[in-house]
Amino acid sequence: MTEQQYAISEYPDTVEVYTKLKNLLAQPMRPLRRDRMQDYLDYFDTRCARSKALNDEARKLIPGGVQHNLAFNYPFPIAVEKAEGACLWDADGNRYIDFLQAGGPTMLGSNYAPVRERVIELLQTCGPVTGLFHEYELKLAQLVNRFMPSVEMFRMLGTGTESVMAAIRAARAFTKKKKIIKVGGAYHGWSDSLVYGLHVPGTGRMEAKGIPPGATANTQEFFPNSLGALKARLIFNRLLGGTAAVIVEPVGPESGTRPVPFDFNHKVRELCDEFGALLIFDEVVTGFRLGMGGAQGSFGVKPDLTVFGQCISGGYPMAGGVGGRADVISRFAAGIGGSGERAYIGGTLSANPLSCVAGYYALLEMERTNAPVLAGRAGDRLTRGLQDIIEKYGLPFLAFNQGSICHLETSGVMLLDLRHPLRLLKELKPRMHMLEEMGAAYMANGLITLAGSRMYTSMADTDAVIDEALEKFERVLSSVEGV
Repeated sequence: MTEQQYAISEYPDTVEVYTKLKNLLAQPMRPLRRDRMQDYLDYFDTRCARSKALNDEARKLIPGGVQHNLAFNYPFPIAVEKAEGACLWDADGNRYIDFLQAGGPTMLGSNYAPVRERVIELLQTCGPVTGLFHEYELKLAQLVNRFMPSVEMFRMLGTGTESVMAAIRAARAFTKKKKIIKVGGAYHGWSDSLVYGLHVPGTGRMEAKGIPPGATANTQEFFPNSLGALKARLIFNRLLGGTAAVIVEPVGPESGTRPVPFDFNHKVRELCDEFGALLIFDEVVTGFRLGMGGAQGSFGVKPDLTVFGQCISGGYPMAGGVGGRADVISRFAAGIGGSGERAYIGGTLSANPLSCVAGYYALLEMERTNAPVLAGRAGDRLTRGLQDIIEKYGLPFLAFNQGSICHLETSGVMLLDLRHPLRLLKELKPRMHMLEEMGAAYMANGLITLAGSRMYTSMADTDAVIDEALEKFERVLSSVEGV
């Protein structure tokens, strides 16, 4: 195999990033001017009538009117009818540059034809699911192992949430320990034990409605980038029987919104080794996006377990997985042959032929085209352009990126935490609403982002696409109060 290339051309200076983020929080908010915001809201009323009608009907049967958290957009969700390459089209025929990219997994761009053709070919012969073994289960596992040698064995599942659940269960079964430590604010799916310290560091069970206290009794968090706090947790846990695993998003919580220093993962690896805990990398977003070797290849750190999401199938449905050390992964039960020493997991649609063939050919195409690096270059171009716009208008905002994972911080809401509880209580809702308005303004100008602050670029984002996007971003950012 040729030497792998990675998407991060220059790792962000985390000291500079946090200095600018603290400055953003220290200043009064700079929302959009009210007259311009009204223009953007008028877009939804006049240009998105069918989306609104569909959502109004959906609310009668679907809580909130949509089935996926990413679709909750202000003032109402748009209904998508077509996806191709770098763009989406809604039910009213409006075109958008797509920086959501299904939440990250579609590195090749949406509905990539060479992969789609392989999926159609499979559907004409085998069908999407049989409940039995298929050759592409093996071929996909072999490919993942080739790209990420730390994945000695691989178990495919249905979602990233399931994969995190399985990783934690395997870690506990292997180590015979209970405690799991995560970084406060990180997102690892919605399983009972990980809805803890969700989004906002220090909040513990604040979002754990409907989850019994016992489900999170062995989950702990530490504030982002605080290696001292992590070590203190590990020392204390040793007195209580030890720590089963530390789980991290390797670029930092919420896909690098709170970025980690480059050597952070190396130091977490050292602490895990010192205290006998397993290290779990949640690569639901970074897997293959930062390079075919994932974040672990980019950082040069070998985790014990790696969690995957839809990146494992190039964005096709019912896909996730967990891989890692053979002695840990072999703890999973498979069918009736499992013993009491093994961790039971399952899934009727896990490793279905459709997902496996899509994943196999998507990964091969990503390797052939060098998609992670091309997407990273697009992310660099987008970020540089956004920072130029910010400087042009003298705004306190900040743009930074980790390859094709791009951040545009305008309200600073993601940086609030319980170390400043009065600020959190006072500013959470207004800063969140400002971010919702920014997201709506971007969409009214033909840009789809993740929650108005994060963008994922893909191989389909050519220089022309990025330049068009920057013109649209400038229209919005030039209408901020005080400009």
